[in-house]
Amino acid sequence: MRTQLKKDEKLLLITRKHWIQMVLPVFAWLLLAALLLWLMTDYTIAFIIILVTAIFPLIEYINWKYNLWAVTNMRVVDESGFFTRYSKESPLDKINNVEYDQPILGRILGYGNVDIQTAAEMGETKYQLIHHPKLLKDTITHAQEEYKKTQITSQATQLAQAIAKNINPATAPSQQMIADELHKLFDLLQKGALTQEEYAAQKNKLLGS
Repeated sequence: MRTQLKKDEKLLLITRKHWIQMVLPVFAWLLLAALLLWLMTDYTIAFIIILVTAIFPLIEYINWKYNLWAVTNMRVVDESGFFTRYSKESPLDKINNVEYDQPILGRILGYGNVDIQTAAEMGETKYQLIHHPKLLKDTITHAQEEYKKTQITSQATQLAQAIAKNINPATAPSQQMIADELHKLFDLLQKGALTQEEYAAQKNKLLGS
C-alpha cells in the first residue's frame, strides 16, 4: 500500500481482485504462442512476436497487483494504477453498510462482490471479483465496532476529566455522582445492555442537556 498511515493508524487487511481476472489474458497469450509455434516456420520471428505480446498479460498483472483495498482501524483505502495513480478513502464512521455476494463458482474459488454504502455525499460503490469478499466485509464491520468503542471511550474519559476539573467542595458529591453514572452507562453500552441511542439519551439526561 502506497498510502501513508496516520498517527496511531494500524493496517488490518490488504486484499485484491481474485486471480481469476488473470486467466483470460494469460490463456489468450498462451494460445497465441502455441499457434505461432505451430504455424510459423521461422521460429525466431515467432519468439519475437511471443515476447512482444507478453506485454499484455504483464500489464494485466501490474494492474492486478496495484489495484487493492486496505482496511485500517480508521478508514478503507481503495488504490489502483501504477503509472497513473488513483486513491479513494472512506472513513469508517462514514460507512453506513457493507454487503457481499458470491455466485456458486465464486464460493468454490473464493471470489465475490462487495458493496460499500457510505454517507450521501460519497454514495455507493460496488467492487467486483474481490478475493475473499466475506473477509473484507467482516474486517470492515469489526473495525467499525472497535472504532466506535474507541470514540465513545475517548468521549467518556474527556467528559469525566472535564467534570473532575470543575469539582468544588460545595458540589463535589453531585459532580462525582454524575461522573460515576457516566462510567456505568458506558459499561452498559459496552456490554450491549444499552443501544447507542439509549446511551446518548441517558447521557444527555444526566448532563441536563
